[in-house]
Amino acid sequence: MNSYIAEFIGTALLLLMGSGVVANVVLKQTKGNNGGWIVITTAWALGVFIGVVVAGPHSGAHLNPAVSVALAIAGMFDWNLVPGYVLAQVLGGGIGATVTWLMYKDHFDITDDPGLKFAPFATAPAIRNLSSNFLSEVVGTFVLIFVILYTTGANLEDLNNTPIGLGALGALPVALLVWVIGLALGGTTGYAINPARDLGPRLAHQFLPIKGKGSSDWPYSWVPIVGPLLGASLAAGAFLILGS
Repeated sequence: MNSYIAEFIGTALLLLMGSGVVANVVLKQTKGNNGGWIVITTAWALGVFIGVVVAGPHSGAHLNPAVSVALAIAGMFDWNLVPGYVLAQVLGGGIGATVTWLMYKDHFDITDDPGLKFAPFATAPAIRNLSSNFLSEVVGTFVLIFVILYTTGANLEDLNNTPIGLGALGALPVALLVWVIGLALGGTTGYAINPARDLGPRLAHQFLPIKGKGSSDWPYSWVPIVGPLLGASLAAGAFLILGS
């Protein structure tokens, strides 16, 4: 296990849980069909918990390019490591979503709506208004990163040589943080707040032979990439200005 493998596995586990719960809720004839938003947000939060537990000791458990970039801006992470972390995260996200498709393939096959087939892979807005969708991703990610930075910054002296990331906040606290963001701020866009969580699975949707699938909606894809990166950058900038 090294930091890049840890990021890959941690993000894959996160997406397996996250994509898996969406598939369970929206696809036909699953045991969890119509389980609702509480089920989805809870499983995504616990998916973060799982990813952080596995990756935290080895990579800090960023699991999200927005986290890697924000920590680098704040001076807590080496910029030279950012590209490798991001690549591992995007690949892990794609693999996690692909395993979900393999597991739920029978249910994908009998689901008629292409939008529901797409939902386990990537985000889409409830109301398509790119400016407000973009703002939603900026705000949600700002909250995520701002809390992470202040918790990590306050504990820097106690972390010693422990890798910096979501693991520095702790698996359960970061899961609760993601849970409340989903419950409170996720209703507009599905709260990607993580470019790898969206881009990797969107690529998987594009290339997998999913029966009856529709568009991978690439015209929207920049929103869950640029929005979280901007939100993370703003949070890191606020942290630097306000101080720890």
